[in-house]
Amino acid sequence: MAVVIETTLGDITIDLYSDARPTTCNNFLKLCKMKYYNFNLFYSIQNNFIAQTGDPTGSGNGGESVFSFAKKSNVKYITGEKQPRLKHNRPGLVSMVNCGDHLIGSQFFITLGHDLYSLDEHIMFGEVTEGHEVLRKLNETICDLQYRPYQDVRITHTVILEDPFDEIAGLNYPSVSPEPTREILQSNRIGADEEINDRSKCSAAQIQEIEANQEAKAQATILEIVGDIPSADIAPPENVLFVCKLNPVTTDEDLEIIFSRFGKINSCEVIRDKLTGDSLQYAFIEFDNKKSCEDAYLKMDNVLIDDRRIHVDFSQSVAKMRWRGKGRGVEYFNKEQKLKEESMQNEKKIHLYHEHLKKKEKKNIRHSGESDKHENYSEEKSKYFLDKKRHHLRSKRKNRSRSRSRHHKRSRSKSKHRSKNKSRNYSRDRRNRSRSRNNYFEKKQRK
Repeated sequence: MAVVIETTLGDITIDLYSDARPTTCNNFLKLCKMKYYNFNLFYSIQNNFIAQTGDPTGSGNGGESVFSFAKKSNVKYITGEKQPRLKHNRPGLVSMVNCGDHLIGSQFFITLGHDLYSLDEHIMFGEVTEGHEVLRKLNETICDLQYRPYQDVRITHTVILEDPFDEIAGLNYPSVSPEPTREILQSNRIGADEEINDRSKCSAAQIQEIEANQEAKAQATILEIVGDIPSADIAPPENVLFVCKLNPVTTDEDLEIIFSRFGKINSCEVIRDKLTGDSLQYAFIEFDNKKSCEDAYLKMDNVLIDDRRIHVDFSQSVAKMRWRGKGRGVEYFNKEQKLKEESMQNEKKIHLYHEHLKKKEKKNIRHSGESDKHENYSEEKSKYFLDKKRHHLRSKRKNRSRSRSRHHKRSRSKSKHRSKNKSRNYSRDRRNRSRSRNNYFEKKQRK
């Protein structure tokens, strides 16, 4: 048993749990049969959570059960099944909204994420079997802070593939899908059938310019992430010209004299190699104002200077800009300021180096003092151990002599004891022998 829901993003096929949720499925099927869901708005779409619809007013406060349309019944909500308890553990599960005490109307939602166990109080009655790409589109819909899509997403039609339930008495089903009312279609958002194309009224040149600006902005963002420029929105100065393809013999003074006819020049610098001082054959000329720079750009491109055709363009360099920090803007500085800052940095480095040397000397002196102390300590320690060893040897000798004397005394006492025992044993044996002899003679006489 299944229902096909046609939306403005595509078709979704839902299989219903008619055995586990007969009352809820019957309510949903009969509402689909009445074309109640036609042109209903998906008024709440939360990323990786749910897409909710089923309210003809589109506010989230409307909707009623199919029994409210029966002639002999005015029941707005019906009680859904409490058992068995089904888990919202994957995308594509369809549930009726629980209005409290398991009362349901017409509103339902489709899950867009995994493990949404907080939704288990609502009554699940089906799952999406076809149209998962439509669920992905729903999940990617751009919404405002109230989860309302900026472009309307609507149900256009519902098709019942099979209805095993009996008809409800007093219901009238339309033979043809009704036309949407003005109230249903009224919305302050982009229409569901409107195409969003900002470039439809632009010419080919304007589209090319927009794309070039977008690409330039993306490249600037990458340079900011890498750290080559302080900010993606930073722009090079508009009064500086870039001159290249120069002759190596051309100097700063030559260029300044040639370009000074267009206006006052603040600085003119031919870029040179730091090690050799040779010209790198390009230069930057900073004018006092933007107009002088533009005049020089228009007149001096491809001009012959020192037997070389030069090329002139507006500078794209931000080398003379320093980022003060987030929210503090950019500081522009000239060559003199740069030299001053470099000299100050060098002085700071020298000062730090001298401080490091002083600390190192103090450390060496301290270590030398500690080594002297260590030597003295080692000498005292060796003397202490020698004295201890001598004392140990002396005590050992004394103990040996004492043990010898004790052993001698013990041996003497033992020998005495042995001699006494010997004499005792001898006398005892002698008595025994005499007794046995006497007994023998007495026995013989008797016989």
